Amino acid sequence: MSDNELGMFLRIRREAVTPAEVGLPTGPRRRTPGLRRAELATLAGVSVEYVTRLEQGRDRRPSAQVLSALADALRLTASERIHLHRLAKGAEGGFTCMGGATPAREVRPTVRALLDRLEPAPAVLINRLSEILACTAGYERLAGPMGLLDGRPPNLARFVFTDDRARTAYPDWDRIADEQVAALKQGPFRADRHVAALADELTVTAGATFAERVDTLPGLPKSSGVARLIHPEVGELRLAYETLELPADDDQRLIVHLPADDATSVALDRLTGRLPGALRAVSG
Repeated sequence: MSDNELGMFLRIRREAVTPAEVGLPTGPRRRTPGLRRAELATLAGVSVEYVTRLEQGRDRRPSAQVLSALADALRLTASERIHLHRLAKGAEGGFTCMGGATPAREVRPTVRALLDRLEPAPAVLINRLSEILACTAGYERLAGPMGLLDGRPPNLARFVFTDDRARTAYPDWDRIADEQVAALKQGPFRADRHVAALADELTVTAGATFAERVDTLPGLPKSSGVARLIHPEVGELRLAYETLELPADDDQRLIVHLPADDATSVALDRLTGRLPGALRAVSG
């Protein structure tokens, strides 16, 4: 399993940028729709040999100026720039943003109060290990019958990769699996011994379905989107989700779900026992 997260991220982003996006001619007979190493090197003002060393993991300590130049050349978003910085720090021999701290499992009273205010929306609070720390009653009604809350403690990543019920619960299982791996890989990944231990466990229990994703996916999960679920009582649901990051000291994130269409809104009302329209569908 590769430990060259910085190099992999740079390569994946390079291959995702088309020449047209950066003002270069496309030209015939290209092996990849993305940028060549030489093109990235020219745009960033570094040598192609240096780009090669970074991607191959033979140099893992680029300067802040080089990181900035690469980020500009690759047209990185703000979140991608933060991720690139974390990866570079994580390659510096043991640095992690969390400093080896145990994953936060305590929930502040104000965060619990916030969850109470979100009812009846299905909302869940998780830590960097994807452990479920708290949730609304709406989330319990949604996730409980699917088996997602059976673990001690319940863990989203462990459920997706090791519980057979997950493939029934998620019609788009491959996409959900990708997102779970990306979430675990935020930041330096294996430089965090707690995340590394979970990754080792899932590599053994889930095998290639987990390990191959670790080797090919960058650690940038989508913070919003629409997920499909098959609920044993109300059938298929389309849920729009938004991920809200709590302050760094909390090391937790809140995921709130809303119905993405009218049929899902009606189905959630049935689970809640409320009159139709209590939880409105989002537009679009």
